[in-house]
Amino acid sequence: MKFGVTTFLTDQGVRPAALARALEDRGFDSLFVTEHTHVPASRRSPYPGGGDLPEKYYRLLDPFLALTAAATVTNTLLLGTGVALVAQRDPIITAKEAATLDVLSDGRFLFGMGIGWNREEIESHGIDPKTRGKRIDEVVETMQALWTREIAEYNGDFVTLEPSLAWPKPLQRPHVPLYFGGGPATFPRIARFGAGWYAISASSDDLAAAVAQLREVTGTNTRVTAAHVGPVTKAALQGYASSGVERIVFDLETLSQDDTFTQLDDYLSVTNSLGW
Repeated sequence: MKFGVTTFLTDQGVRPAALARALEDRGFDSLFVTEHTHVPASRRSPYPGGGDLPEKYYRLLDPFLALTAAATVTNTLLLGTGVALVAQRDPIITAKEAATLDVLSDGRFLFGMGIGWNREEIESHGIDPKTRGKRIDEVVETMQALWTREIAEYNGDFVTLEPSLAWPKPLQRPHVPLYFGGGPATFPRIARFGAGWYAISASSDDLAAAVAQLREVTGTNTRVTAAHVGPVTKAALQGYASSGVERIVFDLETLSQDDTFTQLDDYLSVTNSLGW
């Protein structure tokens, strides 16, 4: 089992480079970071966690810039988006950013994506939230063309790319590993793109059943990274050993540098006790 962290990197917490160095020094496998470009103040979309929206949602650093900073001070740490909201992103620019990050990190980027829950945020980008499912498919197909073809083109309902040249290509082949966040509704998309699942899990028992369902849909031993929410205890983690996941990432709160390092050491004491 591999262990990493997922976190909201903001202007108020630990810096990306410091966090990345601390993770690699402690033997963690990966760092995943979250994306929101902004949060419209109208707040029509309810916060999925219930109650008021935490401040960290609208103070987020850009994920590609933050992970680039992390890449420059590490050698083995995998760097992921958990998740990037590509349905509201320009596919040409995003493909360039992802490929550049993969090159600068020597092939350590994991591209986690989602369709987004905040409809006002999506609308601010000039996109109808009702179309975001179809749009994300076209965005991903366009990026795949840019990553893998010498001359890339695409013609869809939402994305059009005339025959074009674009470099760099990702260091990883055929392109960076893809992951999709979400529930069972995203399983057909995972199967379509041969992607992995970035799962949000509070229970290893529930996750095991979902992973079994996922593999029925995909017909393969699909990669699963589980973002564990809740206390990080030996009892909470033991069930993951038989759940079929490749990696557990702990939900690290946005903290000061010193408090972050203390939290990482606490996580490490638990993972070491498992003996995996």
